[in-house]
Amino acid sequence: MMGDLEADGAQIGYRFSAELTRAWRTEIGRRFEQMNGPWSSGSPIGRPGRCAAGCRLRQREDNAVMRAPFTALMALLAAGPAAGRAAVPLAAAAPSPAIGLELRGAIGPATARYVVNGLQTAAARGAPFVILRIDTPGGLETSMREIIKAILAAPMPVVGYVAPSGARAASAGTYILYACPIAAMAPATNVGAATPVSLGGATPAPPAGKSGASSGPPISAEQRKILNDSIAYIRSLAELRGRNVKWAEQAVRGAASLPADDALREHVVDLIAPDLASLLGELNGRTVTLHGHELTLATGGVTVTWLRPGWRTRVLAVITNPMIAYGLLMIGIWGLIFEGFHPGGVLPGVVGVIALLVALFAFQLLPTDFAGLALIVVGSGMMAGEFFFPTYGSLGIGGLIAFVVGSLVLFDSGVPGMHISRALIGAIATVGGLIILGIVYLGTRALRRPPATGVQAMVGGTVEAEEDIAASGRVRYGGELWNAAASAPLKRGQRARIVKVEGLQLWVEPL
Repeated sequence: MMGDLEADGAQIGYRFSAELTRAWRTEIGRRFEQMNGPWSSGSPIGRPGRCAAGCRLRQREDNAVMRAPFTALMALLAAGPAAGRAAVPLAAAAPSPAIGLELRGAIGPATARYVVNGLQTAAARGAPFVILRIDTPGGLETSMREIIKAILAAPMPVVGYVAPSGARAASAGTYILYACPIAAMAPATNVGAATPVSLGGATPAPPAGKSGASSGPPISAEQRKILNDSIAYIRSLAELRGRNVKWAEQAVRGAASLPADDALREHVVDLIAPDLASLLGELNGRTVTLHGHELTLATGGVTVTWLRPGWRTRVLAVITNPMIAYGLLMIGIWGLIFEGFHPGGVLPGVVGVIALLVALFAFQLLPTDFAGLALIVVGSGMMAGEFFFPTYGSLGIGGLIAFVVGSLVLFDSGVPGMHISRALIGAIATVGGLIILGIVYLGTRALRRPPATGVQAMVGGTVEAEEDIAASGRVRYGGELWNAAASAPLKRGQRARIVKVEGLQLWVEPL
């Protein structure tokens, strides 16, 4: 619109300029004819010697006459676009779009990176506010605190919005919702259950009595420290935003949860909006306090630009998935084992090293129990050793037990989304157990089989007499002639069985 108005004004100015230019040329021609007569090739113009004083005077007058239209033309040309712009009213500048971020699924390192980068992008673009749409069962405390720090430091208001219907802001999501200057929920959503999972997750901490002491079963000093730290953290957020402090404490201490309507009634959230359009309407004219200053939101005509995670964030989200990290660990360990027992393969070793390094990078970002990681490595090595050492299953069974135990304790299973599927562990353990049983069976059967080479393999074999043998003679065994001692006379061509081998002589008996 602004560009069209300026172009119209400029066009009007240029039209006036063209008209004035034509008038100027006409006036110059008229003055010339007055002074010198009609234009012809013999006109005395340019011959100042005919009348020195009079011609110089007329030249000065002519120059002034010729400069006047030119000056007027330049002024009109300069004023033309401005006059055009002044003649047409300008439209109001469009407001900057708000930024939308999606916090969906378990909160981990990739989620924290996405939200922090999104808030930085919003600040760089001058967004009036940010909408953080939340649907999470919880996640890592370190990632949660990183997100909250970014929200508290943001130069623009962050609107926490639990949506769509059926979504939840549980556990770490409750803390994040309390940290937002404006908290909103869609109908049929819920918030709460913020008990720290390091306390066990399944059993809420006992409520505190009047004296501050708990009235339920005692908990350890470490658990109480974690609980009190979490309570103080959410209370500070509730006091900062002027929300229900008492219920915030109960959400941590007793794992309390509320649906949207009750959350609004208890002043846990500020408003309920079924969709984004309704949310923007509710936000219009609302005043919030940010960094000690009051701001009034004007959402009329504001659009929301949703930011998607970049490729680095998506890759980080994939490799920090506990299932993916666990799979990379398995590929790395067995690739190196295969390369060690079969040198020169190269590809298994290269793939194993890369997968193992990526898995270790993911483990240092996840809540990893490194004792469990050591058990997995040792157990895999013991199972591999069963292939090469005659331990009759002792190495394999011990390695399988170590592998299963290490897999179960590798991650803190109480954190939502941060655990390995028991079905996957069971499948790998079953396959490993079947392989070990197969090795034990094949080894046992090999022990029971008679020798296939050497002197022991000859005992029980059959020979053929090459001549009549009374006590000793020659016999044929496997295409070779052997000296033989017979326990009974043998006729030529008669078959006998070897009962003993002494040096180069066979002891045989008739069949």
